[in-house]
Amino acid sequence: MHINKLANPGPLGLMGFGTTTILLNLHNAGFFPMNSAIISMGIFFGGLAQILAGLLEYKKGNTFGLTAFTSYGCFWLSLVGIFVLPRMNLAEPADATMLGMYLALWGVFTLFMFFGTLSSNRALQFVFASLTVLFALLAYGNISGNHRVIIFAGYEGILCGASAIYLAMADVINEQRGRQLLPIGELVHATPLSEEMRQV
Repeated sequence: MHINKLANPGPLGLMGFGTTTILLNLHNAGFFPMNSAIISMGIFFGGLAQILAGLLEYKKGNTFGLTAFTSYGCFWLSLVGIFVLPRMNLAEPADATMLGMYLALWGVFTLFMFFGTLSSNRALQFVFASLTVLFALLAYGNISGNHRVIIFAGYEGILCGASAIYLAMADVINEQRGRQLLPIGELVHATPLSEEMRQV
């Protein structure tokens, strides 16, 4: 009997996260100001595409993927709200300390999610480890008012986003070719990534 194979939504979510993270952190690193390209990416690819990927992970029974993608999709939408709502006169702007606390809470969440990757591949572990560091740097930079830390965080965030894009493309290319052309550091005892949807 033919069994329909469900597609892996992980690459969609990882690409939404990775590309949006790079774009925002090019801004944090000082390459260009906040503009509509970042806002639009945050709404549609970082936000909505990740939420969609999370809902598809729900259908596959992947609690980690559901939690990660849906949460970070909502992160991007809420970050857009922080920037846009004051300009629409719908809310008071958040000061640097409040923004730092917001980022710190996401850092705590990401740290716990990182622990959830320890039985998965090294590439996924790097994505969450570097994201934890990114949130910590951005939180400290905003709370302390140290702009140099935010600039440094921007470069670290570019690396984090690039690692997510690499993992997404490794998922796609390795699956299409039926063998591992792009290494992701699978653990010997781990379930094959094609079966656990790369844990995200």
